[in-house]
Amino acid sequence: MTFPELHTDRLLLRQLRADDAEDLFSYFSLDQVTEFYDLDSFTNCEQARELILSWVSRYERQEGIRWGITLKSENRVIGTCGFHNWFKEHFKAEVGYELHPDYWRQGIMSEAVNAIVGYGFEQLELNRIEAFIDPANEASRRLLTKIGMQEEGLLRACFFEKGKFVDASLFAILQKGNRDK
Repeated sequence: MTFPELHTDRLLLRQLRADDAEDLFSYFSLDQVTEFYDLDSFTNCEQARELILSWVSRYERQEGIRWGITLKSENRVIGTCGFHNWFKEHFKAEVGYELHPDYWRQGIMSEAVNAIVGYGFEQLELNRIEAFIDPANEASRRLLTKIGMQEEGLLRACFFEKGKFVDASLFAILQKGNRDK
C-alpha cells in the first residue's frame, strides 16, 4: 500500500517518518500550538516520535491518514493534516491539522486542507468531511469557512480535554452532489 503524496503550488504533503520527530517537536512543544489541541505541549522529542508512529499505524490499519506538510523548497515538516474518526460505512471522516507558528497566516493550511478535502472526496469516496473546533479558535473558524465548510452547530461539553469538559463547534462540507441537501 503506497502512501499518497499530494502536491499543491507550494506544498508537498507526504508520509511522516520517524526522522520528522524533531520538526514536530519544534512546534508541538509550544503552548500556542497546543492551546486548542487535545494534547499537552510536548516536553521531549520521544513524544513526537510516538505521535508519528501512532499516525503511521492508523494508516496501516486503514483507520485514518495523516500527511506531513512540507514546503516544496525544503524537506522539513512544518505541520500535519489528515483524516481521523474515519467511518467508512458512513462515508465520512474528521479532518485535523496543526502548523508551526512561523507559517501562520500565509494561506499554507488552507492550501493543504483544500488538497486533502479533494483527496477525501475523490479517492476515499467520502460524502461528508467534518471538523470539530474550540469555539474560541478564530483561526480555525476562518480556515474552515475559507475552504467552504459550514458551521452546523455547537456541541456543549462535547469533549473531555486537559482535565475539563469543552464545547465544540461542528463544521462540515459535503460531496458536491449532496451540498444542497
